[in-house]
Parts: sequence; structure tokens; C-alpha cells
Amino acid sequence: MKLIFLGVGEATDENYPNNSILTLSKTKLLLDCGYSVPQQVWKYNDDQSFLDAVFISHGHADHYFGLPVLLIRMYTEKRTKPLTIICQKGYKKLIKELMEFAYKGFYKRFPFKIKYIEVDGGQKIKFNEFELEFATTKHFLKNLAIKVSDGKNTFCYSGDGMYNNGTIELYKNSDLVIQETLSFDEDIEYHANITSTIDLAEKNNIKCLALTHIYIFVRRNEIEKIKEFISKSKVKVIIPETMEEYSF
Repeated sequence: MKLIFLGVGEATDENYPNNSILTLSKTKLLLDCGYSVPQQVWKYNDDQSFLDAVFISHGHADHYFGLPVLLIRMYTEKRTKPLTIICQKGYKKLIKELMEFAYKGFYKRFPFKIKYIEVDGGQKIKFNEFELEFATTKHFLKNLAIKVSDGKNTFCYSGDGMYNNGTIELYKNSDLVIQETLSFDEDIEYHANITSTIDLAEKNNIKCLALTHIYIFVRRNEIEKIKEFISKSKVKVIIPETMEEYSF
């Protein structure tokens, strides 16, 4: 299993595309698809049949507004392979409405089938070779973190939001946790920060922690302070760059 950090930025960052992770195994699974993500997918692989599934953590623009563009590209390049969208309960309707608003009438014309798997926090499902598990985080909207296991390695992706007891249980003993950390040490409502997240990793046997979705001004003005703090951590901590690869 290999990961590509297609985007690592927060919603307003002009230099870093929206937070999005491409999971490469026998199955190709995209985690979140914000408005600046489709172009990143095509830069990596422009085959319209490349993706098998897309997971949407929650309904904020920088996490799912790229879906209409992604689907339209598949349509124009005559994809016939089915696509699975894994999302929260009730999001099938939300995604269809977004598609109709963006490209009226096109959803019904797609030559490929879209299958929806609607999930909730605390749920576990099998999807091809993957075991998937979900937990809610503390966010403005209900957000689902996801754990992905291929039977050998396990990683978690937070989507957005501050972790809670359920999220921490999801993260425990993972090979990699990808956590949005909007600030360095400031407590910002419904978001995590870097210092407390590293403390969480040290206490829960997380082998590697990837910090993403860092606020643009924190990344710009505090990166040296962050790097110094990371250097003292008891666990491996990375700040991935756009299109960086991570192999297990």
C-alpha cells in the first residue's frame, strides 16, 4: 500500500491544494475531493478509469466540491467502470444536488454507475481488500475520520476536526495518522493543533504522524518553530509536501 499526498492545504491556501490522500493498492481510493483536488488526481494519473472509490469525510467545500469536476472528466472521457462513493448517511442526496447545481442534467447522462456506501461513526465495513472503520470528530459539521487497513498496515485520515475519545480509539497503534492541525499550539474551536496532536501520538503508539491542513499564516510564519518542536518528539512526525509519496 502506498499513499500520495495530493493536497495538504487548508481551505484558503493558494500554494497548497486542499487536503486529499490517494491510497494505492489493488484498489485506488481517494480520500476527500475538494475544489482544487481533481487537477491533482489528473497530474498523477489521467486515466478516467484509474479511481475505484472516493471517500468524503464531510460536506465542506474544500472536501467535496471537486466531485462534480471529477465526475464530468470521467463522463467526457467515456468512463464505463463503476465508481463507489463512501460517505455519511444522507450524503447521496447532497452529492446529487451538488452535481445538479454544478452541471445541470449531466448526472443522469453518466455512462458509468455510481454506487453509494453510506456509513456512520463506529461502523466497520469491508471494501475489496480494505477494512474500513469510521469515527466522528469535533467539527462545525459532522465529520468522519477513517481507518484503512490492508491486513498488513493501517493508517488513519482525520478529514477535519478535533479528535475525541472515539477518534483516539480509532488512531491507537496505527502505522500512520494523517491529522489536520490548523494551528501550532493555539486552541481553535473544532480543529486540532500540532502540540496536542504530537502528545496524542506519543501516548497512543502511533508510529508516524503526518501534519496537514496547517493554517496558511502558521505555515508561513511559524514553520521553523514547528520544525524545532517536531525534532524533540518521541515519535516520527512529518509535514508532507504536495504530491509526496508515503510507502509502508
